[in-house]
Amino acid sequence: MAEKLASLWPEITLFIATCIVMVVGLSPSAAVRRTCGLISGVALAAAGILAIGTADQAKGLMPGLLPYAKAVIAFVGVLLTMLLTGVVDRFEEEAIEKGSAGFDPLRSTRGEFFAFFLFSMTGLMLCASADSLIWLFLALELTSLPTYVMVAMSSPRQKAKEAAVKYFFLGALGAAVFLYGFALLYGGTGSVHLAEIQTAIAAQAAEGSINPIALTGLVIALLGIAFKIAAVPMHFYAADVYQGAASPVAAMLAFVPKTAGFITIILLCAAVGWNHGPMGDQLPEIVRVTLWVMAALTMIVGNVLAWLQSSVKRMLAYSSVAHSGYMLVGVIAGPGDAFTSSGVAAVLFYLLAYGIMNTGAFAVVSALETRQAARTDTGELVHDEADDINAFRGLCRHNPVLGWSMVLCALSLLGFPLTLGFFGKLPLFTAGIDAGEIPLVVVLGINSAIAAFYYLRLVALPLFEHPGDEAEAYVESPNHGRRVVGVVAAGGVLVLTVLASPLMDAAFDASADAPLPVAESEPPGEQTASLD
Repeated sequence: MAEKLASLWPEITLFIATCIVMVVGLSPSAAVRRTCGLISGVALAAAGILAIGTADQAKGLMPGLLPYAKAVIAFVGVLLTMLLTGVVDRFEEEAIEKGSAGFDPLRSTRGEFFAFFLFSMTGLMLCASADSLIWLFLALELTSLPTYVMVAMSSPRQKAKEAAVKYFFLGALGAAVFLYGFALLYGGTGSVHLAEIQTAIAAQAAEGSINPIALTGLVIALLGIAFKIAAVPMHFYAADVYQGAASPVAAMLAFVPKTAGFITIILLCAAVGWNHGPMGDQLPEIVRVTLWVMAALTMIVGNVLAWLQSSVKRMLAYSSVAHSGYMLVGVIAGPGDAFTSSGVAAVLFYLLAYGIMNTGAFAVVSALETRQAARTDTGELVHDEADDINAFRGLCRHNPVLGWSMVLCALSLLGFPLTLGFFGKLPLFTAGIDAGEIPLVVVLGINSAIAAFYYLRLVALPLFEHPGDEAEAYVESPNHGRRVVGVVAAGGVLVLTVLASPLMDAAFDASADAPLPVAESEPPGEQTASLD
């Protein structure tokens, strides 16, 4: 227990910060209330440092996954914190500052908003620390439940409430599906602990066949977790929820649940998958086929539907679906070996790249808003975001900082050479080829070409078009943190290409601890005796 607690200091830090933020958010002093975002960002940075510092305390199937995943979560989390500042209580704070209204703790939601955000980030880190199915379920739900409330709180518009309700009910369905899969996995192996599940599956594979109940449970669990990563057939909520939520919250939804889902899939496959397949280094066939079909459909559906959108938020939502399909190729490829590329390492590196470039794109969307505030049905004032793609026409001319931030992030999402997205997508291709998944790699290549159509629209309109009437209708948000996030993300997709090799090496180290088959793990003395 002491060793386990030593590896949980990042999560403990975030929980302490959550308690502080909830109290600070109710302070009568506006200056104190404004520190909620700062406290959240500092706590995430401290959690990332602690994750790296306590790497030697990590245990489990893939102990190298813990420090890498938590450091990535902390880095992207700091960007999200800056982006989320000012989402709630904007007009209430302005009214208090002008003296036209007094402070009412019942109407102040800043503390609760950042507390929910920190709870979700804590759940995400706990996913990486999970060593049992029960832990995984609780961590996944701690990641997801706060996001339902954050979507509803993010805007006074009615569509935010509608999006939250849809997200909640479909999320409950997804949770029920993967929990049923966990139950079957327990029934087929006799344990909820991942290490014991691995041992049981290895013993079954050595006898010639894996318990069909366990395999059925894994397939059902993967279908339920598909909701977290917005993969087909559990992707239907994505566009409506992303469009209904405020853009900073949509950016969070594109990274946090997706990362939790992929970490969970990697841990499940490490316990049940790659090392116990018919060839010894592949997933069991029913699992591989399920993921293969899911990956292909997710890429195709996501890119085709993104092609048809004029709403930037819906376009980014469907592109998020497509990116999940790309990463599933790496999951199918598996951890690789000394002679083949690691698909798991490619997925872990791609999560970092995607978190940066996608957050930057949403930062630009959130940084542009209508010049005049409009009243909602409840009488609250709100500035609508620049959601229509024509609002970005000529943006590089009348707001070069935001315009070039969008151009660079869109090029990176496309996978344009010499951007971080290119170095993130390339290992997925090589891992798929090394694993022999040539048809799936062809599908990946075709879909990357399809994605060029709508991503290049986000490049061409700001860069080559002249500003139209839309330029007069939209102004930059007074929340300057959004401009900063856009600039940092745009700089990151260029600067981090220099560090792509060491970052990929770190991702490989995080995936290299995938267990070997039990048959190959015998003591050296026994192996020698058997050879004799």
